[in-house]
Amino acid sequence: MGEKREPKIPRSALVVAISAATLGIIYGYDQSNIAGANLYFQPYFGIDDAAVQSLVAAVVWGEFIGALTGGIVINRIGRKPSMIAVAIGYALFCVLSALAVSPAMLWGARFFLGLTIGLSLIAVPIFVAESVPARIRGATLVAYQVAAVVGIIIGYAAALVLGGLSDSISWRLMLGIAALPALILLPWLLRLPETARWLVMKGRTDAARASLQITDPSADVDAELAEITQAISAEKGGRFSQMLHKPYLRATIFVVGLGFFIQITGINATVNYGPKIFAAMGFDTDTEQIILSGLVQCIALVSVLISMSVVDRWGRRPILLTGIAIMIVAQLLMVITFASQQGDTFTAWQTTLGFIGLAGINIGFVFGFGALVWVYSSESFPAPLRGYGSSAMLGADLFANIIIAQFFLTVLNTIGGAWSFGIFAILAAAAWLFVFRLAPETKGRQLEEIQGFWENGGTWPSEKEATR
Repeated sequence: MGEKREPKIPRSALVVAISAATLGIIYGYDQSNIAGANLYFQPYFGIDDAAVQSLVAAVVWGEFIGALTGGIVINRIGRKPSMIAVAIGYALFCVLSALAVSPAMLWGARFFLGLTIGLSLIAVPIFVAESVPARIRGATLVAYQVAAVVGIIIGYAAALVLGGLSDSISWRLMLGIAALPALILLPWLLRLPETARWLVMKGRTDAARASLQITDPSADVDAELAEITQAISAEKGGRFSQMLHKPYLRATIFVVGLGFFIQITGINATVNYGPKIFAAMGFDTDTEQIILSGLVQCIALVSVLISMSVVDRWGRRPILLTGIAIMIVAQLLMVITFASQQGDTFTAWQTTLGFIGLAGINIGFVFGFGALVWVYSSESFPAPLRGYGSSAMLGADLFANIIIAQFFLTVLNTIGGAWSFGIFAILAAAAWLFVFRLAPETKGRQLEEIQGFWENGGTWPSEKEATR
């Protein structure tokens, strides 16, 4: 007999992946374009480093609130309308950022852009997880992180190209051009179906059946619909309080802890302030700082592509633990770089080691944390709690990100690079132990099957039966 062929990937799954990737590019672009733009709006507005930190953190404060409320929004209005709202919000607030005439107006525009991004961090992974077949779910979710890294690279490239313009124009174009892909995306989103799981939650069974026939026509639609219906009907409702009691308390502790560790280990210090870190290492010109920051992300892109290719074969845990271990080693290289500094100068080997360290932090992050945050945030809870679970995880993530965005420059300038990255290394080691102890392996599991892991106290039902 011939080998069994994998069912063809549905066209709708490809459209979902493209849509998610487009939003990922915009999200990544915003992370890095502010690193380039602040080199130009700081002298334009005549503001100090504390004000720059506030403007960088404004979008993160918005993301924090958007992520906390995102679960409520997507459960109430649906996954598809939430995606459409995200695209419109991206376009509107990117334009308003570009038109800012004062630091206060720029802060406000970036705060509301952050609200949009916060909603997207909840809506996109859940929309993807509920719209594509299980066999490609991991790779599709990691593709979102691939797109985010591409967006970061584009952001640095835009800063490099536009930096030659006047201070009054360059940063405006850097912040504003992200509106274009959001507008282009809207017609694609309007054609996509609502997810079957949300439709079942709302009692619209016929619409859910039609959605499944589009998103996975090779599957047994009636059997899958019955499984979704049974899993959702077994729940007593989608109340946030359920996350604070058994059987889902363990899942809540895992996703909140993972979300916090993802950011507190320092990745966005290297993205939002990459040029300023290179400046602290002795690179004097804006061009050098931006090129080196962009080169770090190009190297990281290779890492996340590898992660995408193996996530559904290796499994989640090996990839996550490997990525964190790489981050720890890289952060120690940064400690050596700054600790060996003599005076205000760095030797060639020190700057080379520092570049390798910054690249390693980003490689480890996108291979592990960055790739799998979207996977775990969308896989860890049953459908009625999935939005709340993602909000809790991303809320913890963004709370840690606020700490980094608001205070990293101050810490770097106060205690120096060696101590700053030493703290990150210690936190990354704690993250490795946390993941090793609590992270489940969800490779190839149906979303409804993962529910049983938490209900059995952190053990897969089949494994529990085997030990009897």
